[in-house]
Amino acid sequence: MKQIKLIILLLLCINQTFAQKKTLMFIGSYTDGKPNNGIYVYELNKKNGEIRLLSHEENLVNPSFLNVSPDGKYLYSCTETKLPQHGNISAFAINASNGSLKLINKQSANGENPVYVSIHQSQKFVISANYGEGNVTVLPINTDGSLNQFVQSFPFNGSSINKERQEKPHIHSGILSPNHDYLFLPDLGTDQIRVFQFDFNKNKPLIPREELTVKVSAGAGPRHLAFHPNKKFAYLIEEMGGNIVVYQYQNGKLTELQRTMANQKKADIYSSADIHPSPDGKFLYVSNRVENTIAIFKIKKNGQIELIGHESTYGETPRNFNIDPTGNFVIVANQSSDNIVVFRRNQQTGLLKKLSDNTKILHPSCIQFKEYPTN
Repeated sequence: MKQIKLIILLLLCINQTFAQKKTLMFIGSYTDGKPNNGIYVYELNKKNGEIRLLSHEENLVNPSFLNVSPDGKYLYSCTETKLPQHGNISAFAINASNGSLKLINKQSANGENPVYVSIHQSQKFVISANYGEGNVTVLPINTDGSLNQFVQSFPFNGSSINKERQEKPHIHSGILSPNHDYLFLPDLGTDQIRVFQFDFNKNKPLIPREELTVKVSAGAGPRHLAFHPNKKFAYLIEEMGGNIVVYQYQNGKLTELQRTMANQKKADIYSSADIHPSPDGKFLYVSNRVENTIAIFKIKKNGQIELIGHESTYGETPRNFNIDPTGNFVIVANQSSDNIVVFRRNQQTGLLKKLSDNTKILHPSCIQFKEYPTN
């Protein structure tokens, strides 16, 4: 009887802890290259999936991709993106009580069109993947969350078979390994995943590891990479090839296991975009632009995937999406139709059910979540 009472008490404590946390959702966007409302902060209702606007940050230019620091105190965003000049990484302080943001400072990304910003778990460095310049840049973080000027910036060379889109390197993301000791750079322009070791104890943390470079199919255009929660597998989405590549992962090395179509139908042009495994590691989700679908896959014990189906995104150009920390909701940013779509996710089947599609944001391009205590 005492054991039963202890179990009940433990469950009540877990439920109380869960209830005391709130989930904030941060949304980046494109502002057509002009100062405008650019970053939006919503609160997600974890029971019914409703989202409530808390704040928006004004006078920003194309804050297209963003990320939240591990401690939840700061937000870092690619700004001044997709312009014929070097973009910036901007640092904001987060007021979790009301969802407001305050600009701290910004520093040059030392490259055109920064499209992805990563934060090392030590909170000592921010990494900018610059698509237009085809380079990667590392910026130190100060104790107050502000950014210093970059301390490393690696340019790359090369091209691939599509002379219009692969005329030079185009780094499309910078993904840290599960233990944050390696950095992976999918290069759409040269059909490679470039690899660096990351030593956060050094002032210049990036160490080239060219022997770990992964080559993908010519014309595939690698875009984003996501690691399985068990840290043993990684999943690459190819933007131009429309495929997913499954890799076994160990100590910075990716070994290909499987390659399968992400799109619903064969087509002349593919534009796959974002990729995320579910928090429980049982399902994999991929957004496909042009056909405007989310592909749903079951993840097997060996890391390989099996197609379950495709779900409409109820909008155009699903550039980005994310799964909330509970795993109950998938939220999609449809860039061209200017709408945010909320799906409830069945954790047993992996399937999605639309709850709402009427939240309007101009050209939404990135969604990130962070949980905070309510007190």
